Amino acid sequence: MDPLHELLREEAGAYRPDRARMRARVRHGISAGAEDAPGRVRARASGPSWPRIALVAVASTAVLLAGVQAVTSPVREDGPAREVATVPLPPPDPDAAAPSSPDAAPGSGPLRSEGVVDPHSNAYWAQSNVTLTTREPLTALVLEVRIAQTGGVRETGSWRTRPAADFTVATREEGGALVYRWTLKEGRTVPAGRHVFAAQYDHAAGARDAGGDTYTATAAAAGGEHTVRGAFRDPSG
Repeated sequence: MDPLHELLREEAGAYRPDRARMRARVRHGISAGAEDAPGRVRARASGPSWPRIALVAVASTAVLLAGVQAVTSPVREDGPAREVATVPLPPPDPDAAAPSSPDAAPGSGPLRSEGVVDPHSNAYWAQSNVTLTTREPLTALVLEVRIAQTGGVRETGSWRTRPAADFTVATREEGGALVYRWTLKEGRTVPAGRHVFAAQYDHAAGARDAGGDTYTATAAAAGGEHTVRGAFRDPSG
């Protein structure tokens, strides 16, 4: 609380009206008025009685105290405080995956995939996303993304929606392509759900043709080993 507000609050709490002094001052005022105008004593006597004067004085004191309290009380412009209940987000629904791109293999067992050039890509930089959807936990996974060297293609980073500590990530140039490889570490698991892996890269200025880009994912689940592969569609095309 502001020090000035605290001081005003303390002073208001400690204030006690001196009623005896107030009555004495009122009597003094009445007497003085009578001495100044003797011919108007009767008129003054017919004016406000002592109880009424005392009530006015007490009311004035109450108004003063209320004013001090209003100054020292904190003001909330947003009304009374409210509690907001939150609930955890539901887990991903493996059956709610987007349909595979026309160039993708039609899934393998519990595993489905889709490749797409991110819509935030521009004339100098791009991102290629692979979405893997699995109905079963994966105990092994290797995903490779190959970005064709169409001119000026250089690696600028990568990311995935799974924890970074669960994967080993490597990039290399091979066979006229920039290759990104994610390998699930031994003892780690990819849970059932939908997971995104993204490769980021610079390229020569202008519109880039992603027709030569591909991906391949090989995974192991309770039912055995599964492989999906495909190309990347351009959402603007």
